[in-house]
Amino acid sequence: MRTAEVIGVPFDGAATLGWPGSRYAPQRIREALAWMRMRNEGDQVYSLQTGELHPAGSQVLIDSGDVDVVPHDLETTLAAASAAVSESVRQGRRPVVLGGDDSLLFGAVRGFHDGVEGTVGVIHFDAHLDLMDHSRNQGSFSQSSGMRRSLELERVSAAHCIQVGLRHFNFPGSREFIQQNGPAQITAPRFLEIGVAAAVEEILSAVSGADHVFFSFDIDAIDPAHAPGAGAHEPGGLTSADGLEAVRLLAPHCDGFAVTEVNPMKDLHDMTSNLAAYLCFYFATYGS
Repeated sequence: MRTAEVIGVPFDGAATLGWPGSRYAPQRIREALAWMRMRNEGDQVYSLQTGELHPAGSQVLIDSGDVDVVPHDLETTLAAASAAVSESVRQGRRPVVLGGDDSLLFGAVRGFHDGVEGTVGVIHFDAHLDLMDHSRNQGSFSQSSGMRRSLELERVSAAHCIQVGLRHFNFPGSREFIQQNGPAQITAPRFLEIGVAAAVEEILSAVSGADHVFFSFDIDAIDPAHAPGAGAHEPGGLTSADGLEAVRLLAPHCDGFAVTEVNPMKDLHDMTSNLAAYLCFYFATYGS
């Protein structure tokens, strides 16, 4: 059994589009996780989904606190996040990164990549592509470029990556990149049409062949009706039930996880932070 390790990155300095405020998410998500973990009894928890007892407690999930962020220095903060994720992997743990804005997609994947040997696949749940190379307004490492930078890592191949929950509009340059390089995609309308089980089957087929898989979940993959506390509101997304079931089914196949763009400043009664905590708890419990 590999223990999941929570690593907070309270940083939203790269939230160049949408609303800032995700720096407050790690604390709120932890508060929800603490309430959730009270259901552990004798290091076990009873799953109403599976009808079984699952391991729980410190053998499944530990919290290593927050990395040292530098609010005015994106690249230094990304380096700190990468270092923490790499160390977690080298210790034989499954990192669970609490963002923070979605520039941390790259910081987390890079750290994971540097901490393992072999090829790396990425499952990327997001309303947006995050494939921008560079722009004057956002630079090269903002929340719009995390997947592009991740695909440039030596052992990350688009052939082992997939983006899920995409919808609405994006930059024309990203269309050209996808046509030439991939990765595979499941748009939100198609996910809702085929259902969770078929989508998960397609996701696992896409990452098949990678030695290790990292799972990044931008909360705006979920419809704002279910997750109002997000960095951007994109209607027509997945339901909270879709997201939870997808994580439950995918967790056994993934070696690391990140949840980003949770924004307590836009939330309603902490319902999005609570959902994010459940996503993390599902990853730790069902993937152990």
